[in-house]
Amino acid sequence: MPDDNSSNFITDIIDAHNDSARFAGRVHTRFPPEPNGYLHIGHAKSICLNFGIAERYGGLCNLRFDDTNPAKEEQEYIDAITEDLRWLGYQWHDRVYFASDYFDQLYDMAVELIRIGRAYVDELTPEQIREYRGSLTEPGRESPYRNRPVEENLALFEKMRAGGFQEGEAVLRAKIDMSSGNINMRDPVMYRILDTPHPRTGDKWKIYPMYDFAHGQSDSIEAITHSICTLEYEDHRPLYDWYLDNIEIYHPQQIEFARLNLSHTVLSKRKLIRLVEEGYVRGWDDPRMPTIAGLRRRGYTPSAIRRFCEEVGVGKVKGVVALHKLEYHIRQDLNKTALRVMAVINPLKVVIENYPDDQVEQMEAINNPEDESAGTRRVPFSKVLYIERDDFMEDPPRKFFRLAPGREVRLRYAYFITCKDVIKDADGNVVELRCAYDPETRGGAAPDGRRVKATLHWVSAQHAIKAEARLYETLFSEEYPENDRDKDFTDFVNPDSLTVVDPIYVEPHVKSARAGDRFQFERLAYFVVDEESTAEKLVFNRTVTLRDQWRKAQKRAGKPAKRRRRRKAPQG
Repeated sequence: MPDDNSSNFITDIIDAHNDSARFAGRVHTRFPPEPNGYLHIGHAKSICLNFGIAERYGGLCNLRFDDTNPAKEEQEYIDAITEDLRWLGYQWHDRVYFASDYFDQLYDMAVELIRIGRAYVDELTPEQIREYRGSLTEPGRESPYRNRPVEENLALFEKMRAGGFQEGEAVLRAKIDMSSGNINMRDPVMYRILDTPHPRTGDKWKIYPMYDFAHGQSDSIEAITHSICTLEYEDHRPLYDWYLDNIEIYHPQQIEFARLNLSHTVLSKRKLIRLVEEGYVRGWDDPRMPTIAGLRRRGYTPSAIRRFCEEVGVGKVKGVVALHKLEYHIRQDLNKTALRVMAVINPLKVVIENYPDDQVEQMEAINNPEDESAGTRRVPFSKVLYIERDDFMEDPPRKFFRLAPGREVRLRYAYFITCKDVIKDADGNVVELRCAYDPETRGGAAPDGRRVKATLHWVSAQHAIKAEARLYETLFSEEYPENDRDKDFTDFVNPDSLTVVDPIYVEPHVKSARAGDRFQFERLAYFVVDEESTAEKLVFNRTVTLRDQWRKAQKRAGKPAKRRRRRKAPQG
């Protein structure tokens, strides 16, 4: 993304730059994640865009970790980000960098701004700095420390570096314009004191650059041509330009696009951290999470995510993308690639009374009707089977065509059967069906040409393996869980986002499956083998249902359908 045949306002800008030879025809982008959490589906859009732009123009894309806040950064996050990028199919070769690689150069740049009278050490408290900054309707006020002599600022900045101040006692600020209509230009903080060892630089530094100061200069050092950011940085672009122009170094072009927002979830890293730390999910890779790791564990594929990001496209208008669009792409992908198997999640016992007690037949089943090369498999058939409980009704309504007393249906790949008797327990619950089969219908067709209206999946009770199924729904019950200002977003966590079913019964063909193997449980959903599976017991995560449940839910909720156009009566 974007592919060679697509264009958008970003490619239009790059094309104009190439026409004017602004960057000598070079295109060099970067993806700069903060290592303070896992990447999510919103980051995937930025990843696909930055790496895709570089690929489209035969350029390069760097991976640069924005590690300017050691208090929140962990090696776990660096490793997870690297794994996610590789899983999505992107390579950066030897171009992996860290903002901390440039701490010495950034410090020298800050000193240069002090020397030319465009930065100063401020000893206002953080609360006072916020108060002096003003508001959207009122200009800010100048700090009483703003006009210190250059030499005094240089000495104080060196004192900050040496640990001569406590956290919060002093900061370095750019001297720009406290009356600017853009609050970002009202003497922004460039450096703050953090008495925290850095994972890569140890105890060398007591001061760390703010993102706005490190961002543009890091781009410049790496000779980035196009610094592609999300739209919330649009108001920061004047500051990005100011730093580069006043330090007088190579100047990339910052371009902003609308970030991805997805319904029925949150993509704020701060909120995702809360979900993890407060126990709403079982970790960053919980399959209910919108993280790349969570989507991978749920069974999503890199190609589905990349196609989704391509469909969403690149624009300047904020909006929310419906979750069913992401689900559409994984269905399309798995429909072509996932092997079919039969599994029963809510079993109902079926005894075929006229089938020989000890007989076992091997039925030939198709592995994937969309892929002839996937071949076939053998599925054992015997006297006692399990079918889905939902496939039987004792007193069915008019449009229920599946199994009922006296009704004949087809068992997939096997025979026609007819329900003869219903066995119930003491509470009146149906616990077993007694059926008869027609031996002339092997393979699922009747020689006399008679037809049935339903085909059911099944497993042999004698041969099926027991497994666990984890049925995932949306993590939030509301489409926009962040929109209600009177409630915390966690108030909308869906209590039914995970249902564990144990045991389920699966045909023995899957016994040797490994973590990450994807299947379509016929007539049910797509599933993936979870990493918690063992040799004794498989665990399956439901990736997505076979059909779009959203529109069905809308119909049930009584939302109006689209009006059909009335055809005009012919004249004359």
